[in-house]
Amino acid sequence: MVKRIKIKLDVIEGMLYYWQATSEREKVGEAYLNSQAQQPEMSYIYDNEFNSESVRRALSAISNREIFHSDNKKERVFWNNNMWMMEDLDYTKLMVAPLKTLNLDSLVEKINSHNKNISHEELELIFLPSHTDEYKIIDNKLIINFFRVKPDLYEENKASIGDKPITAYIEEKIQELLEG
Repeated sequence: MVKRIKIKLDVIEGMLYYWQATSEREKVGEAYLNSQAQQPEMSYIYDNEFNSESVRRALSAISNREIFHSDNKKERVFWNNNMWMMEDLDYTKLMVAPLKTLNLDSLVEKINSHNKNISHEELELIFLPSHTDEYKIIDNKLIINFFRVKPDLYEENKASIGDKPITAYIEEKIQELLEG
């Protein structure tokens, strides 16, 4: 039986500082970039093509106002997504706001009523600044690419991913996690 869904936004909170500071032309030090790249949650998006050095290189190039060259598509997408965040910080804040107020208690009840043999008491929902993946499922963790969150421009604290309201999207992916 699932007792709770823990929402983790630590990496996104750190990136908000980076995006704000960098957009204001402040120099964000390599130590900070490395600490962001080394966050334990970031390892969920790493593979043989994209790793902590990929994150550090892309963020460093942005912070230093350098041209970013890479033959690696995931690195280029990551760099591009981060550049996009700084173009309109108000939009970025609109992306974060619904995540900070996300309440999934009713979803826990719904999941438990539809699934009788759940081995996890706690599920983790982790939003990360990712590259090409929309989401990943690892053990009891649902990792969602933050860059795929689309805020509703007309209703405060509403968002979607793809063409689904965010709660419906999360419910669908958690069901996939439980069936896997």
